[in-house]
Amino acid sequence: MTWFKIDDSAHMHPKVIAAGNAALGLWLRCGAYSAQHLTEGAVPAAVAKQYGTAPQAAKLVKVGLWHEHGHTCPRCPQPAAGDYVVHDFFEGGRNATRAQVEAGRTAAAERKAKSRAGKNGARFADDPSADRARNERGSAPNQERTAPPIPEGSTGQEGESQRDARECVTGPQTNPKPYPSTSFGSRGKQASPDGPRIAEPVRPLVDAMSAAGMVVSWQLESAEWLLLHALIERCGVAVLVDHAGGAWQAARTRPRSARYFLAGWRSLPAMPATAPEIPGHSPNVVALHNSRPSTTDQRVRDGLDLAARLREQELAQ
Repeated sequence: MTWFKIDDSAHMHPKVIAAGNAALGLWLRCGAYSAQHLTEGAVPAAVAKQYGTAPQAAKLVKVGLWHEHGHTCPRCPQPAAGDYVVHDFFEGGRNATRAQVEAGRTAAAERKAKSRAGKNGARFADDPSADRARNERGSAPNQERTAPPIPEGSTGQEGESQRDARECVTGPQTNPKPYPSTSFGSRGKQASPDGPRIAEPVRPLVDAMSAAGMVVSWQLESAEWLLLHALIERCGVAVLVDHAGGAWQAARTRPRSARYFLAGWRSLPAMPATAPEIPGHSPNVVALHNSRPSTTDQRVRDGLDLAARLREQELAQ
């Protein structure tokens, strides 16, 4: 980047005062244009016309900030006919010539090249020779970098190729995880190869939750499956689903995992042996306003019915 430099006392120079602010704006813009395009003070007529008016250009010529073709100033070059030149553009080394700017740019480029070469040399100094070529080429894909080379001729035309044998090896990340082992005699069941593993004693709760519209992830640890089994035996599926329905509606954002409900379920008291499954019909629950049945209770009953039908279908298969 080049600069059009102005002396800090220019604001009180007699020529600047005589030119006025309007003409001075034209002088400033054209001076910056000359510095950027390395015209060494020359101002083409088209640029002067675009940035200002003819009276402003004439004012600059009159006060001596510009020269037009045919001027007699011994220190300034002669512009082409119709063009202008900034008076004393190089005075005191304030602005650089084209040759000076180009030489500075070349020197800066050489310094940057040497700096990059020095950094690269220092980086490669401690690298083994086997890694240096790889660093110069850039990082290759993992398979190409780690796979052993396949000699020519061993392309699998006769028998199994090396690539086939290598691709048949299963890495440690591809081994399927075992089903969660529980103390109540079930190793769980998967709906799909990548689906969650559901412990069988907890499946009625999972089915009832899904039927009630509360679809969450059931990716849990073995201890959590044991806890759910104990909660089902203590409270019953209907109570757990009803409590989850209230938590679902009160949540600011939709719960994503069944873990969201564990703390609330653990706080529930054990249901008496004579108490019915559905808390909406329990003798110690008072219905509000004696209005129509709770929609949560209805969802629970629908969920239980669906869970029973699903269980019958599974047993029939």
